[in-house]
Amino acid sequence: MSLVSKFMGVGAATLASRIFGFGREMLMAAALGTGPVAGAFYAAFQFPNTFRRLFAEGAFNSAFIPLFAKEIEAGGLDGARRFSEEVFGFLFTVLIVITIAMQLAMPVLVATIIAPGYRDDPVKFDLTVNLALIMFPYLMCMSLGAMMAGMLNSLRRYFAAAIAPVFLNIILIGVLAWAWHEGRDELAIGYDLAWGVLAAGLVQLGIVWFAARRAGIRVRFRRPRLTANVKRLLWLAAPAAITGGITQINTLIGTAIASGQDRAVPALAQADRFYQLPLGVVGIAVAIVLLPELSRALKGGNETEAAHLQNRSVEFTLFLTLPAAAALIVISEPIVRVLYERGAFTATDTHLVSTILSIFALGLPAFVLIKAFTPGYFAREDTRTPMIFAAISVAVNISTALLLFPSMGAPGIAIASATAGWINAALLFSVLVRRGHWGRDSALLKRIPLLVLSAGLMGLALYYGATWLAPWLGRGGSLIERILALAVLTGAGAAVYFLLAFGTGAADFRQVTRSLKRRPKQPSPPPGDENAA
Repeated sequence: MSLVSKFMGVGAATLASRIFGFGREMLMAAALGTGPVAGAFYAAFQFPNTFRRLFAEGAFNSAFIPLFAKEIEAGGLDGARRFSEEVFGFLFTVLIVITIAMQLAMPVLVATIIAPGYRDDPVKFDLTVNLALIMFPYLMCMSLGAMMAGMLNSLRRYFAAAIAPVFLNIILIGVLAWAWHEGRDELAIGYDLAWGVLAAGLVQLGIVWFAARRAGIRVRFRRPRLTANVKRLLWLAAPAAITGGITQINTLIGTAIASGQDRAVPALAQADRFYQLPLGVVGIAVAIVLLPELSRALKGGNETEAAHLQNRSVEFTLFLTLPAAAALIVISEPIVRVLYERGAFTATDTHLVSTILSIFALGLPAFVLIKAFTPGYFAREDTRTPMIFAAISVAVNISTALLLFPSMGAPGIAIASATAGWINAALLFSVLVRRGHWGRDSALLKRIPLLVLSAGLMGLALYYGATWLAPWLGRGGSLIERILALAVLTGAGAAVYFLLAFGTGAADFRQVTRSLKRRPKQPSPPPGDENAA
């Protein structure tokens, strides 16, 4: 199967999750707006979600996969199973300790890390603490689930791990629909959503657990021991956790700073949902697929193939990300108005969220490129260098956000995040080139300026199109008229971009598809993996 097919398979599952996520956010915006309950929920949920990315997805997708792949090569599925059981026993024990400690310390954590700006509002502060207490065990479910997902990705079974997050959004949509039917007030809805998050964690863990069993990996609990394998994993995972979760670290920092201003926390979270769509569909899909593919190529001593995989991945990500960034910059306000502005979500909220979204969009290509560059380090078991760059990025983010927030509010936090993203991407790329881990590719160097030009011209077309469709996109039109007008506008923009990209030679879909096929013969899948993606 070609690399692009794997990207598209994971991307399709992630797209489904993001579409349901939009549905969830639309219902939440209508029910809670950017009020105090929304602020408390987003702040409380951000904490376990950040830990999940730091100590689960970031660490295991970056450190666990190369080691698991090595165990498969050395000892087959039996060796990989023993390694997984050693890790599972240690991880389960550590998660129990972390969960209990965090539950006991939650009031202090909310006051100092999660939302220090809420300390002066006892009602909002207590609500944030209570919601965080309910949702924090979600971390344990998702951390164990991330381990299962890492095994599935190593076995080239990408779909189950990618589709599991859909159920978080499906369950929360169901909770919101039930709350609307029952006429529950905002405070009750906040608690309903928190319990829904916990239930979703259990469902997601169940999905990847059964998928791993079907793939031939039946993990049993072992007494936790610091074996050589576990020590090696921890040595790689500690920096990888920070690097893999850099976007979430910056988001958590932004949330803490934003808690000092009304409406800022939910506004940042609602804008984040939009740019997470292309980031998830393209960037995360590429990162998930590229790491095990690069690991196999490098384990086989094939540096040429590794360079080819990296260059084609960057070309693929830019081909889809640049037009998305241009669209979010130019028509952010119509998008937010059509999808969010109803119920408790007002015109003032639309202006704030769309401003933040357009700034986030400036950093979107950088956020996606980070996902494409870091596998070049992790596949070589170098997690320290990206961690250093992540630390620099965090320092830039904190200092810029603190500088800009007093005068600009939430948009200043978005500027800080975008700036930090570009600095991180530039550092990652420059060191890959300096070390000789990034092969020069004339086709890529030729196509990048043409892709930028195509996206820029599409953005110009969207600007004039939005002006022409303003009577239908504005607040005077009905919801159906606004949705149809936005669909026409975005569809026409996509058509303009693809015509320009293919017409200028910025992209050749057939050539790219052919070039992404793996040249070497792939090894036979492990027993029980006849349906590997």
